[in-house]
This record gives sequence, structure tokens and C-alpha cells, in this order.
Amino acid sequence: MTLVQAIILAVIEGITEFLPISSTGHMIIGSSVMGIQKDEFVKLFTVAIQFGAILSVLVLYFKRFFRSIGFYLKLVTAFIPAAVFGVLFSDKIDELLESPMTVGISLVLGGIVLLFVDNLFNKPKEDNADRIGYPTAFIIGLFQCIAMIPGVSRSAATIVGGMSQKLTRKAAAEFSFFLAVPTMFAATAKKMYDFYKAEGATFTGEQIKLLAVGNVVAFIVAMIAIRTFISFLSKNGFKLFGIYRIIVGGIIIALLLSGRSLAVI
Repeated sequence: MTLVQAIILAVIEGITEFLPISSTGHMIIGSSVMGIQKDEFVKLFTVAIQFGAILSVLVLYFKRFFRSIGFYLKLVTAFIPAAVFGVLFSDKIDELLESPMTVGISLVLGGIVLLFVDNLFNKPKEDNADRIGYPTAFIIGLFQCIAMIPGVSRSAATIVGGMSQKLTRKAAAEFSFFLAVPTMFAATAKKMYDFYKAEGATFTGEQIKLLAVGNVVAFIVAMIAIRTFISFLSKNGFKLFGIYRIIVGGIIIALLLSGRSLAVI
């Protein structure tokens, strides 16, 4: 992986992590286009730079993380399902991370859902993410497990999960951002540990530089994306994201079915 490739993937991560279009899916597409998707360090990199995106949430919502112990307990409650599923199916998840076809299908199916989600859940009762109950937090956590399939989108799954529990789009999106902190931190820590303990796997100076640059870029871009997304979502809903997903997913499926590779570089 070159420095330019690392920056490209970090920009993709920063833009897509908190949008309902699947950051993992887009990074799989990006790494496939650049012909580096099977490299073990690239797989680590696409997970590890999520740490930069985590920091953007902590900076933007700094005060919200110091309100009450109950806030953290709700995040833990929502995090538990993903932690369990992640441990049980980690090998299968790693396999899917190499599958652009899985991404394409997930993008299309998820896009269809987003076309109708605003009409399905159009009677919200709660506009404050801090006031949700533990059962609601747990249900949102169950929705998050669906996002272990590349292309589904963690933010899409958790926001839809929140809306199904009568949260407004804004409240559901904010809780999705908060839940990203323990989820992405755990995923990053596990991937880093697995890579480090692998036989003969050590971090070179170049790899450390790429990780550092990637996290900084992801942090800056994610800060901008979060602010933009909350405003856009509150006013316009999910339909445009759904259309985008269907178009991109359809192109990927069509290319793969025609026998073409996504690698163009």
C-alpha cells in the first residue's frame, strides 16, 4: 500500500463511516479497484483507521459523554450483541471482507430498505438520544449485528433500528454515532491484536506511518461528514442515500457478473 492509496481509503472511511452507505463496503470497493484488497495489512488498515473516525465523535459530542453513568450503561447494553456475534462469527466476517459481490448485493438490498424507511417509521416520539431506555438500546444493538455483513452499513442498521423504536431521525443518528465509539474501538483493538500476534507479523515503520496518516485524514473528513449528514438527514430523510446505494450496488453486480474485475490500477 502506498501513501496515496492510504489517503484515498482514509477519505472514503471519513466520508462513509457515519453515512448509511457502508464504509466497509466502500473501502472494499476502493481497495479492490486499487488491486490491494487481499493484502493482510490493507485489511487491518481499513479497520484501524476507524479509530480516527471515533475521535471525531468524541470531539463533536464531548459534553454528551460526561452526563451520567446511565449513558455509558446504555452504550454497553447496545454493544453486547455485536461483541457476541463478532466473537462467534469472526472468521466468516473476515471471509466476507474479500467479497465485492456481497457488498454489491447488500448495497442494493439496503438501498431498497432506505427508499421506504421514512414512510415506515413516520411517527417518532423521542427526539433526545440520551433519554432512550435499556430495551431500546439493546434492540438497536441487535440491528447493529446485521451490519457485520459488508455493504449493509453500521450507521444505516442502527439508525433504522432506532427509528423502529420511535426515535426521530436525528436522535437515532446521534445514538448511532455514540454506539460507534465502543463498537469501532473494540473492532480496531481486536484487528490490531490479531495482526500483531500472527506469526511473523510485526509493524514496520512504513506501516505505522500509513496508520497514523490514515487516522488523521479519517478524523478530519469524518468531522465534516457528521455535521453535514445530521443536517441533511433531518431535512431530507434517506431516499437519496437509498438511490445512491442501488446505483452503486447495481454497477458492482453488473461488472462482476460480466466477468470483469474491479481492479483497474
